[in-house]
This record gives sequence, structure tokens and C-alpha cells, in this order.
Amino acid sequence: MGNFIKWIGAGVGFTLGGPIGSILGFVLGSILGGFSKEDIENAKKYSSTSGNVQSGDFEISLLLLSAVVIKADGRVDERELNYVRTHFKNMYGEERANNAFKLFKGFMQNNNVSTQQICVQIRQNLTHASRLQLVHFLFGIAKSDGNVSEIEVQAIRTIASYLYISLNDFESIKAMFYEDSESAYKILEIEKTATNEELKAAYRKMVKKYHPDKLQHLGEEHVKGAEEKFKQVQKAYEQIQKERGV
Repeated sequence: MGNFIKWIGAGVGFTLGGPIGSILGFVLGSILGGFSKEDIENAKKYSSTSGNVQSGDFEISLLLLSAVVIKADGRVDERELNYVRTHFKNMYGEERANNAFKLFKGFMQNNNVSTQQICVQIRQNLTHASRLQLVHFLFGIAKSDGNVSEIEVQAIRTIASYLYISLNDFESIKAMFYEDSESAYKILEIEKTATNEELKAAYRKMVKKYHPDKLQHLGEEHVKGAEEKFKQVQKAYEQIQKERGV
């Protein structure tokens, strides 16, 4: 149990309290055959005391919200589970990903989850850039089975609203997972009627918003994840430029 407790505590701050802490305690109790208040205090001893949000906070938030989206359409697709498993392995390595997936399976089995309460806690502790990254990852899960159902879109839209992600930002990220004639414009949050100057201004704004350095505080593994959004913004800008002959 000790090593697992250390893993939970390492870099985890706000997630050990509030509604997320309650869910985490319940799931760990199921996994470890009993997880007491004392165990939580032991985990806190290993966590950062700086008050800064760490990678572990983002990680557990991501696991919880991933479980919500995967269960949204009433079925659990193995491709979606594999997406989570593979990405965590790529981000964190084999050992940490295995520990994370133990928690994830527990979250999948727990139906007593208030999405709103979880999101309120996340919103109060994660930066806007981190919350945008969460939404991007959730769309990746939904798309991993080859189809993003309307139920999944609605689940992510609800999560985004609880996280105080604007509708424009939500539609921008959503457009990164759809191929149609307006996707590039939606990614840059502009209309097709936008002038070339407005296009340039929108591009600069989106580059600033999605720049990977905004996730530097979470660690290199999350900076790499943010690069995908950044590339989508660049691709959208270049596509519109090409269409317009700019």
C-alpha cells in the first residue's frame, strides 16, 4: 500500500480534498481494501506543500472527467479505454500509467459522481489553459472509437460550461476533431467573412491562448500534449491563407 500511497501523494494537492477527495478515498478503499483518513493524511505528507497545482492534480482530474465522458453514451468502448491507457503511458511512462489506470477503473465503476461538483473544484484550482487541455483530451477520447456521438458532445459541453470554458473556446476545440469546410474558421474563432487583417489578429490571439508554454507548470509531459492543439491552430491558419491566396 505504501508505494501506491506515495504515488497518489506525489504532486497531488487540491484533489485530496473536497468532492474529488471523497471519490478518490472511496475508490482507493475499494482498490486497497480500506483507505482511512489517516491514509489520506499520509498521502498529503508526500504531496507538494507549495500550494501550486501539480501534474498529479491534472492527472486525477483528467481520469475523473474521462470516466464521465466514456460512460455518457451508456456503453464502454474498448477503444476509448485504450486511448486513455495509451496516452497516459506516453505522457507518464509505464509504471505511473499503470497506477493511474487502477484509479481510472475504479472511477469507471463509481456511479455516485457529481460532475458539477468535480468541475467546480477543478475550476477553482486549475488555470484556464489547463482546463482547455482537459476539454481537448476529452474530445480525443470521444473520437477514438471513430465517432463522436451527440450524447458525448453534450457531456463535454456540460463539463466545459462547468469549467467556465466559453462557447467559442468549446467550439474551437471541437472543430479540431471534425473535418468540414468551416473547421479552420471555427478553430480560429472567426467567421468566413473575416478580413485578412482579422484573420491575422485571430491567429495571434489563438497562438497566445494555446501556446504549450502555458502548461509548463504541469511538467513536460503536458507541454507535449498541448502541442497538438497548437499545431491545429497553425494548420487552420495556413489552410485559410492557402484558400485565399494570401
